[in-house]
Amino acid sequence: MMRRLQRAASLLTPMLANAGMGRADCCFLAAVWQSDHARQALVFSMDVLEQQLMFTGGSLLCAGIGSVSDIRERRIPNLITGPAIAAGLILHTLCGGWHGLGDSALAGLIAGGIFLIFYVAGGMGAGDVKLMTAVGCIAGLSPLPLVVISTALAGGLFALAVCILHGRLRETLSNVAALLQHHGRNGLTAHPDLNLRNARTLRLPFALPIAAGCLMTLCILAWEAHS
Repeated sequence: MMRRLQRAASLLTPMLANAGMGRADCCFLAAVWQSDHARQALVFSMDVLEQQLMFTGGSLLCAGIGSVSDIRERRIPNLITGPAIAAGLILHTLCGGWHGLGDSALAGLIAGGIFLIFYVAGGMGAGDVKLMTAVGCIAGLSPLPLVVISTALAGGLFALAVCILHGRLRETLSNVAALLQHHGRNGLTAHPDLNLRNARTLRLPFALPIAAGCLMTLCILAWEAHS
């Protein structure tokens, strides 16, 4: 900071010498100039954080609607995820132009791509993947890592709760070990028995953990905004 002030003062001194201003006056003007830029940077960062809160709130709304459908019908229709993806792309384009559009599209591809792995392995429905893609498009790149991590943590907690509720914790732990062994040998090929097609498999409406992950992210961003 002091180096910037000294440099600014050295540049201003020759320019303002004819006006009868000395080096001390130039240092004062440089300090004012620096503080003004710092204030502008602070306002910009607050605007960015507010945008992240808005985007994350939109992703929470999307995941919440998907959760209602997932609980009631055990499916997440394209009528929810399709318009949500389009809305995320349009919203980011309006706020950030082409850069915002690319940011939204890349976030959707990353979020959907991560959960596509679980779909290919037979552990997740296509609707969950599309919902996560929509959430990524709406949230954007900046909060996406937090959304994904929070969703994964919420998914683990929800799954544990479902297993305990149905009294199948030991069986589930044994199945997890079998799945790890199977995928270690066969890659992403779905297990012949432990997959969503098996009627005995415990099913978790994964839209709920996605919504919980969005809510956790929103709370963290709100806390940062007020700290």
